[in-house]
Amino acid sequence: VIHQKIISLGLRNNAALCKDLVNFYFSCHSCHTAKLVFRTAEVPLDVSVWNCLMAAFAKNRMFFEALELFQELLVDPLVEPDVYTYPSVLKACGGLGRAGFGEMIHCGLLKTGFVLDVVVTSSAVSMYAKCNMFRQATRLFDEMAERDVACWNAVISCYYQDGQAEKALEYFERMKDAGFEPNSVTLTTAISSCARLVDLERGKKIHEELVKSGFKVDGFVYAALVDMYGKCGCLEIAKEIFEQIPQRNVVAWNALITGFSLKGDSGSCIELFKRMNGGGVKASSTTLTSVLAACSRSANLLHGRFMHGYIIRSEIEVDIFVTCSLIDLYFNCGRVTLAENLFREMDRTSIICWNVMISGYQKVGNYFEALHVFDEMKTACVAPDAFTFASILSVCSQLASLEKGKEIHNSVMASKFSKNEIVMGALLDMYAKCGAVDEAIQVFKQLPKRDLMSWTSMITAYGSHGQASEALNLFAKMKQSNIEPDQVTFLAVLSACSHAGLVDQGCYYFDKMVNVHRIKPGIEHYACLIDLLGRAGRLYEAYIFLQRAPEVSGNLELLSTLFSGCCLHKDLELGEEIANTIAKTSPDESFSYIMLSNLYASAKRWDKVREVRLKMKELGLKKNPGCSWIEIDQRIQSFFVDDKSLPQAEK
Repeated sequence: VIHQKIISLGLRNNAALCKDLVNFYFSCHSCHTAKLVFRTAEVPLDVSVWNCLMAAFAKNRMFFEALELFQELLVDPLVEPDVYTYPSVLKACGGLGRAGFGEMIHCGLLKTGFVLDVVVTSSAVSMYAKCNMFRQATRLFDEMAERDVACWNAVISCYYQDGQAEKALEYFERMKDAGFEPNSVTLTTAISSCARLVDLERGKKIHEELVKSGFKVDGFVYAALVDMYGKCGCLEIAKEIFEQIPQRNVVAWNALITGFSLKGDSGSCIELFKRMNGGGVKASSTTLTSVLAACSRSANLLHGRFMHGYIIRSEIEVDIFVTCSLIDLYFNCGRVTLAENLFREMDRTSIICWNVMISGYQKVGNYFEALHVFDEMKTACVAPDAFTFASILSVCSQLASLEKGKEIHNSVMASKFSKNEIVMGALLDMYAKCGAVDEAIQVFKQLPKRDLMSWTSMITAYGSHGQASEALNLFAKMKQSNIEPDQVTFLAVLSACSHAGLVDQGCYYFDKMVNVHRIKPGIEHYACLIDLLGRAGRLYEAYIFLQRAPEVSGNLELLSTLFSGCCLHKDLELGEEIANTIAKTSPDESFSYIMLSNLYASAKRWDKVREVRLKMKELGLKKNPGCSWIEIDQRIQSFFVDDKSLPQAEK
């Protein structure tokens, strides 16, 4: 009615009324009518009307229309763009990822001098950020003489998106020091940066500051706080904040579910999922992936099947991430066939699905199948990524498959991952475990950065092949490089001492680990020390040491290690005592009797050997056949003792 009155009064060309009508129709979602208002004006319009329509297009994510209108403005002989035109145009460029067009506009701004306007330059920073041109965005920000909150937000977001969360927080502090008041966008990015860094202290500080300032928290900040506390392990606080949210959207639900998922609490995730579903909030791919990840971490097949059933019943069209989460779940629950069925039914053009299969087979110990999938992936012309190479090199390490490892090394060097720290670290580990010390040294020297894992792998390589002095020297160099050793590093050092028979040094490093570095020894550390003492004939010293550690004194692995020392030094008395202890602990297992038989055989007590064998027969115990494998023409063949099934068996 009002619009009709404006026309009847002959005011359709009034610029102020035109702008009001455009905004009115856009607010009513009647974009077509808004465009008609602009088009039906009979005289050349004021540029402010062009700007109004362009801003409305940009605000409503009609970016193509905004740029079309801008190009129309450029060729209009009667109207020229002004300083208020460009924020909308730059926003449209960012929304469409039109970096080239955005750069062209930026050049034009430099010529016209509009770049001196803080809003225009801030829009240019945002445009570069949305086009993932982070270097240009930060450089332009640093050149700005005057800044506003929007440009601070853009540069903080830049660093966050580029994976530089620490830098994002640094700029957040600089923004506050410059006297600017953070808004919802700033706080969401800053809190998300704390979540990414798992920095609870700084996250709490930001939370306390916004509470003290009386800041009106919106849904985005609430969701970021829930996410931060959840990822930092403070699930009770996360839940408390979540319950304060007046209207919970899918982002808030996902944040809390993800927090419980990281803990492997599938029960809480399922309960939250049911609440979310009951509240009418539609689950996203992230929701389903997070719940399935919790089921996978806890290996809870019942909960996992509930989610799989829900997906099928609801006829949800799942993406590759949900399907891969289901595959990972079934592998972790030992249901390999179900994982294989899902893999066969899905589109296999993405590397993600191949990676989950390789890592799945690796988890369950089906190393040969993992290699087969890798070869199948190459046949399907799917290019491996860093995760693929790291996983398959780990498989080669487990099988000590040097030739296959070298073949993969060639593939790595031909790819873009030859400088990737994770891939090169996996390559070093593979050579170390395959006994190729020279190749391991070469890779170690080529590493772009040496972390704890790479130092440990190289120490392991030296130690495993009798080069104990080199291993200990490298350990000393590692400490000089200010790299703090962990349990695995000390295990490598103790193993090196064990292989070389360095008893006193082994005892020294064990003591350093416990009393200086405050690292609690595991079964493997005790095993190394007992093996070391056992090989040196200090059997009773090892036995007393074991008895003084009540948490491991009855451990079968350690008792077996000590028993091997008894066999080596033909100590029947202590050997019998250990074997009897093991037999009492595991009466239905055959290995204690086999150990005792081997002990008597080493001392040539054949009468005792017969007694033990007869006892095993009476109890119905049998020795499990040994399994091994060999690499022939870059193919790995597994076989059992007296296995005649292979064509090469007679050879």
